[in-house]
Amino acid sequence: MIEGFHFQNAYVCDDIEAGIALLKARGHDRPVQIIDVNQPIKTPTRNVVIKSRICFIWTENLQYELIQVLEDPIGIYANCVSNGGPLRFHHTCMRIAEWDAFRARVDRQDLPLAMERDGDDDALKFLYLDGRKVLGHYLEYTWMTDRRWNQIRAM
Repeated sequence: MIEGFHFQNAYVCDDIEAGIALLKARGHDRPVQIIDVNQPIKTPTRNVVIKSRICFIWTENLQYELIQVLEDPIGIYANCVSNGGPLRFHHTCMRIAEWDAFRARVDRQDLPLAMERDGDDDALKFLYLDGRKVLGHYLEYTWMTDRRWNQIRAM
């Protein structure tokens, strides 16, 4: 299942400030905001909270997400393959225009659902499909209001 607008590549790091410094040393010169996140997540087997520090770094139309994991009870961020460097590639993210129809297609495809956040009143919904056996990484799909998209683009 590959669809939507690809706008993000995400990396796990042990030290988010060091990851930001690496990207700044390679030409990124805009301010970067680190966000503390306590994310309630549904998995196929249980509900958990994942705690992390994240930041978004835009280069034209591509967003780099850096994720420093603080608590990961399901190990979804611990299982990305190390490339020997401080930033470990974890997933791509695609924006979906219409969530309900997309979500119905997820149930009919063969990539395992790894985790999901879908609150009724949220301005942002997302899920991860485990595409590691096919592509070597997770696929994140997200739906968000235009207002939330503009907030994220402004970061």
